[in-house]
Amino acid sequence: MIKDDLIVRPDYLNAIKPFIDLKMIKIIVGIRRSGKSYLLDMVADELLSRGVKRDHIIYRLYTSVEIEDGVKKTDMFDELKEQINGKDKFYLLLDEVQEVVDWEKTINTLYEKYNVDIYVTGSNSKLTSKRISTYLSGRYVLIPVYTLSFKEFLQFKNIPASDDAYKEYVRYGGFPIIINSNLEYDQAYQVVEGIYHSVITKDILANHPIKDLEKFGRIVKFLLDNMGKTFSANSISDYMKSQHREISVETIYNYLDWLKECFIIYECNRYDLKGKSVLKTQEKYYLSDVSFRYAMFGYNKSMDDAILENVIYLELRRRGYEVHIGKNNSKEIDFIAKRRDEEIQIQATVKLPDESDREVGNLMEIKDFNHKYVVTTNRNDVQTIEGIKVIHVVDFLLQEKW
Repeated sequence: MIKDDLIVRPDYLNAIKPFIDLKMIKIIVGIRRSGKSYLLDMVADELLSRGVKRDHIIYRLYTSVEIEDGVKKTDMFDELKEQINGKDKFYLLLDEVQEVVDWEKTINTLYEKYNVDIYVTGSNSKLTSKRISTYLSGRYVLIPVYTLSFKEFLQFKNIPASDDAYKEYVRYGGFPIIINSNLEYDQAYQVVEGIYHSVITKDILANHPIKDLEKFGRIVKFLLDNMGKTFSANSISDYMKSQHREISVETIYNYLDWLKECFIIYECNRYDLKGKSVLKTQEKYYLSDVSFRYAMFGYNKSMDDAILENVIYLELRRRGYEVHIGKNNSKEIDFIAKRRDEEIQIQATVKLPDESDREVGNLMEIKDFNHKYVVTTNRNDVQTIEGIKVIHVVDFLLQEKW
């Protein structure tokens, strides 16, 4: 089932393999056009390689195009039940299930009554909401999908790692549909804008009332223009007032939640290194793909620091780290990343300034034995300072283990 002109994304397939035939519902989530459907193709090929009969693999796509008038949960159940014959095991690969109202009830019934192994994908956080916890509690494993990493970008383009390749990666972003094409920047950004508007229309407007789209659009632009900066809903409200656009803090919080639900943005909270606690104020937001910013504003060199932070943040998330901003008394660490019993601490800077107290000094003040990095785009800065590794972003992104 794999298309010959596409590259397999083995990290995701390897994340799924341990759960094949395990009595758990596999829920694959991520922004639209990030490659979730293709991942189901990879799962199907893996099943075939294990000897599963082709007619025992049932694939269904539930996008609004495919199901013009919508599908009720009862119709979904009846149609799938009809395909499941006898006592043999069947494999259900169900794409974009959030289009079906109360889909989780159908999935739960199929899980309980039939010999099935279930894989579902979706493009918004309905798939990770309280409703799933209610109906599928303890019965599912969540597998997040992101746009292409730098390593995958190199594989898709079949080019060697280089500083120029990194620049091309951040300018184009990581949507597979763009990387598999030969588009110029302007053409690529037209596609990115189309993806953005598709997300807004299908994942936000279809589920939430937005009375003033002009204000909503201004807030999205504010987020894109301030990615990686610390701000609050109150500061957004003040900005809107300066634009002669009144909007309540509660409405802003709703907009932020909806943008997070459909994976346009990710929230990064602060972590108090002294108190060992997550702080709920002055968070930062990062984009699910840096191409959104270029598509909205074009390229400006002043963006480079924020883009670098965003690239590092996404790479940490891809590798399964829980990521926070570090607060060490009055000092800030760009990223504190934790995964099980492992922790790494990271500062990001395009170029190490002559006075490097913020980047290196802030890390030195953390008296522990965790790995510490300053990630830069300037090759001349690469060095080790009292155990803190100043590393080029290309080497950082391709390093197997930090």
